[in-house]
Amino acid sequence: MNLNNIIDLERTIAKNIFESSDNYWEIIPKIKDYLITLGNSLNKDHYTMINNNVWIGKNVTIDKSSTIIGPCIIDDNTIIGPSAYIRENVIIGKNSIIGNSTEIKNSIIFDNCELPHFNYVGDSIIGYHCHLGAGAIISNLKNDKSNVLIKDNNKIIDTKLQKFGAIIGDNIDIGCNSVIFPGTIIYPNTSIYPLTRVRGIIKEDSIVKSEKEIVAKNKICK
Repeated sequence: MNLNNIIDLERTIAKNIFESSDNYWEIIPKIKDYLITLGNSLNKDHYTMINNNVWIGKNVTIDKSSTIIGPCIIDDNTIIGPSAYIRENVIIGKNSIIGNSTEIKNSIIFDNCELPHFNYVGDSIIGYHCHLGAGAIISNLKNDKSNVLIKDNNKIIDTKLQKFGAIIGDNIDIGCNSVIFPGTIIYPNTSIYPLTRVRGIIKEDSIVKSEKEIVAKNKICK
């Protein structure tokens, strides 16, 4: 499983954390410490600490009804909408929209992402230029609270994490009210239909019509 090309690492202020591991899920427990170190090193002429360990870039808009709990970095030109709930350990990239009643915790959101309506993202990495339709959820905890497993064909990888959502590659479009199961990895340029359950490893340039129907974009779909 090669994750080197799943996300453009130039599209996040958090590039350096990805150099510490080839298995990106191993980054999840490291986000907090890395974020605080990064935040304290930011250019104070460009980034403003508006609260305890909450840093924002230029032209960031934050609705007065939203909640932001540090540590957190929100990069340039990003909009935090009404009733958004940004919990601890979140890095949000440039030119992004975190909208109405969206909740994020312990995650890295790359530049140019849209999570605009009633989304939940937990313990995950979302790559450049991704869109989550209204109500799309990235789940981070199994019902039995056992370690999250990644299923790669006949191979099973134990992440050793009780909480781990997904790794979402660049240019992913997730349809409304879809649920991304814990331990899912989605490769770039993939589209997911609304009301779809997604689990396992999804190849790049795919269309996920349902949990059991996944086709390549270059095929003629009836």
